[in-house]
Amino acid sequence: MNKRLEKLRQQMSQRGISHILITKPENRLYLSGFTGTTGVLLIGLETADFLTDFRYVEQVKQQSPHFNVVKIEQGSAFGAVAEVLRQYKSEKLFFEEEHLTVKQYRELKEHLRDIGLEPGSGLVEELRLIKDDEEISIIRRAMEIGDKAFAHILNYIKPGVSEKDLALELEFFMRRQGAAGTAFDTIIASGPRSALPHGVAGDRQLQPGDLLTMDFGALYRGYNSDMTRTVVLGEPDEKQQEIYNIVLEAQLAGLAAVREGVTARAVDEAARQIITDRGYGEYFGHGTGHGVGLAIHERPRLAAKDDTVLKAGMVVTVEPGIYLPGWGGVRIEDSILVTEEGCEILTSSPKHELLKL
Repeated sequence: MNKRLEKLRQQMSQRGISHILITKPENRLYLSGFTGTTGVLLIGLETADFLTDFRYVEQVKQQSPHFNVVKIEQGSAFGAVAEVLRQYKSEKLFFEEEHLTVKQYRELKEHLRDIGLEPGSGLVEELRLIKDDEEISIIRRAMEIGDKAFAHILNYIKPGVSEKDLALELEFFMRRQGAAGTAFDTIIASGPRSALPHGVAGDRQLQPGDLLTMDFGALYRGYNSDMTRTVVLGEPDEKQQEIYNIVLEAQLAGLAAVREGVTARAVDEAARQIITDRGYGEYFGHGTGHGVGLAIHERPRLAAKDDTVLKAGMVVTVEPGIYLPGWGGVRIEDSILVTEEGCEILTSSPKHELLKL
């Protein structure tokens, strides 16, 4: 954690920032190691304060030894922040503009009448782009849990089973494997519903001949896994096989394009071109992938407007899809670690053939 604080301070120094207020939970966890739910960080070029209420004082002392603990006695955290800043004689505070609500901003401004406020974003997120060895180790385990869950759920997929039942079984299994919960609301979309890219599990019961798209992940030690597989109940018809093969080809093209030095946009183009050339471009409406870590969706985005240059240590997904309204859809997703020469695929569940159940 000390190294992360030092890297943040280097950014602060370069931008002329004396103090920064961290309110975003993922950034708080990244910088402090604190796994609780309440508290804000006030970080200066030579100071680091963790402001929280009585419920978490001892936990902060244990998990965040590099921080000075400030107990919030009464009132809001922002009032306590103002008091600490005045002790430091600070004249300006940088805060995370993408996280505060309008109400919270007004409250912060009220408490800091004599201290300037500088809105901004991206300082901590920039650090989080490249995962360190400890993060990669945790993410590997989260991905392993997801792979085991996929192998487990195959035994439960049959006509008459509801999407919700499958989602519940996935969650129970991942929790039994050590996950704290699901990374996001599990997507289980069957039959015509598989045309919904974010078709969260519903009451529909699986039918013979259905395509079934499952997009799920495990939350493990604060980090997320993410994978998607599409299977079919019974023998696939010609169109189902065609669409699956196109998506698989696009996904493999996207994976092949990943390496240090290429742009996120170039990876998106590689996958998208396959689908467009086959005549289904209008049915692939989302980006090819996204970063994954403490948040299930984080930078970079593998999309047409993201020129981020990929670097070794980034963890991203590659997940093209085709979604035909009224018919169904296919998506295949792996999470990968960017390397100097290419990528390491962190999800190992089978995909090279349309799995028939």
